[in-house]
Amino acid sequence: MLKKLFTKSTATATVALMTAGLLASCTAPSQETSSADSASPAAEGAACAAEIPEIEFGIISTESQENLKPLWEPFLDAMEAEIGRPVTGFYATDYAGVIEAMGAGKLQIAWYGGKAYIEAAERSNAEVFAQTVNADGTQGYYSHLITNVDNPILQNIDVEKGDGDQYVIQNAADLTFAFNDPESTSGFLVPTYYVFAKNGVNPNEAFEELLFSGSHEATAQAVANNQVDVATNNSESLLRLEESDPAAREKVQIIWTSPIIPSDPIAYRNDLPDCLKEEIRTFFYSYTDAAVLEPLGWSKFVEAEDSQWNTIRELEIAKDILEVQNDANLSEADKQTQLDELNQKLEALQ
Repeated sequence: MLKKLFTKSTATATVALMTAGLLASCTAPSQETSSADSASPAAEGAACAAEIPEIEFGIISTESQENLKPLWEPFLDAMEAEIGRPVTGFYATDYAGVIEAMGAGKLQIAWYGGKAYIEAAERSNAEVFAQTVNADGTQGYYSHLITNVDNPILQNIDVEKGDGDQYVIQNAADLTFAFNDPESTSGFLVPTYYVFAKNGVNPNEAFEELLFSGSHEATAQAVANNQVDVATNNSESLLRLEESDPAAREKVQIIWTSPIIPSDPIAYRNDLPDCLKEEIRTFFYSYTDAAVLEPLGWSKFVEAEDSQWNTIRELEIAKDILEVQNDANLSEADKQTQLDELNQKLEALQ
């Protein structure tokens, strides 16, 4: 796919390949899982993995705990009833909190974004088993750049064309800008690659002021309240904002949209007992209660494998490659050494 493609002059080819990879990863086939031949997990709860009397479920901080808890508690209650043991939500204040908690053994299962998941798989024993399916049946979402509807910069942006990314990189020195969390796929990784890295722009140096606001909710509110000129966000979170704060959503204008991103992974610790993993999978693959899932933006869960997020890994490496290529402080020899190492990482994904 991307094997041995990156040298000192391959930045342009990367863009098309990354886009194609993201598109392909969102169409992974789902599989139906039958539990007809197995006993009720709830009935066997006491017999399976008695050393784990309670499940802690990690939830990334896309919004405040105040907003997330009423959305998630009905789902956690349903899971508790099905598997026959308490299920408690763990609402971290940042994405890293969920990654670290699983690595420390505090969490048995978690909802991640793509970038956060690949970090958790690498260093926190996370093993993906399910992928969310949107309420409309799709398996992907989009990263956005947003601004306030009354911001004068809109006079120089073609909203229909979505060329706000070009305005941002050309006028960064006069703008304030907010990313979400550094572990966010749509709020950091995707715009960092597509908007900045492939255009040879270092966002840490380009803007009048650069902020990390944390959640998608926080960046949307910062834009709605004219606290920053431009911020990152995503299609799912803006749909949520329409429901939670429609007045704020009316003040937000999308000025750039990314290629499609694979929808979110659900992962458990890879060292859980097999019987408990089976109970968890059975619950997720069969759960379709619209009254509970639709407020979360989903319709169901389908089976998933780790390789479905290789496109996110490739995107992370491609971002690093472009940053190395554009680093004026590196000698040609040092650049080539680093590029060779990054190419080796790409090869390992094949």
